[in-house]
Amino acid sequence: MKLSALFAGSLFMAVTAMSTIASAHQIVYTTPLDGLSEAPPNDSPGNGMARITIDFDLVTMRVEESFNDLQGNVTASHIHCCTAVPGAGTIGVATTLPTFTDFPSGVASGTYDRTFDMSDASSYNPAFIAANGGTVSGAFNALAAGLDGGTAYANIHSNIFPAGEIRGFLAPVPEAEAYAMLLAGLAMIGMVARRRRL
Repeated sequence: MKLSALFAGSLFMAVTAMSTIASAHQIVYTTPLDGLSEAPPNDSPGNGMARITIDFDLVTMRVEESFNDLQGNVTASHIHCCTAVPGAGTIGVATTLPTFTDFPSGVASGTYDRTFDMSDASSYNPAFIAANGGTVSGAFNALAAGLDGGTAYANIHSNIFPAGEIRGFLAPVPEAEAYAMLLAGLAMIGMVARRRRL
């Protein structure tokens, strides 16, 4: 009986720690970018990485992207949201049009780092705002839900691939503290299980 209570307590502590960490006010999403992830896939040698940081206190979105070896020259980059199925499909642009402000254009390789005020309507495609209750807060919530659900993707378009040369579906990155808490919780559960066998 005592071991069962200890096991339940250990499990509760691990779950509580994980939920506390998951409620952080800043969430980071990343994805590799490549031609095989486009719809339809292409054979571009281009590759890259996208890192999106949403700050729920400041209502901002930091966009960091790097890309190399595109076949064409960049014409636009933005986030599309929200597909019907996680990790698949295509959908319209959610963020600013025609491209992220000051994104490198006319080049095959480059880097980008800019923070957007997501309480400002100019940070979105007007059609995305209209499709999500007609408010900026509705658009922000929909974009955050799409990022959390794996239905938002970063896309870099070029003159050779106007629909997109490289893309990737964004996914949340667990914080290091979350891994530490999970491992500690699993270790406690393992100790209880070993004691129980003895």
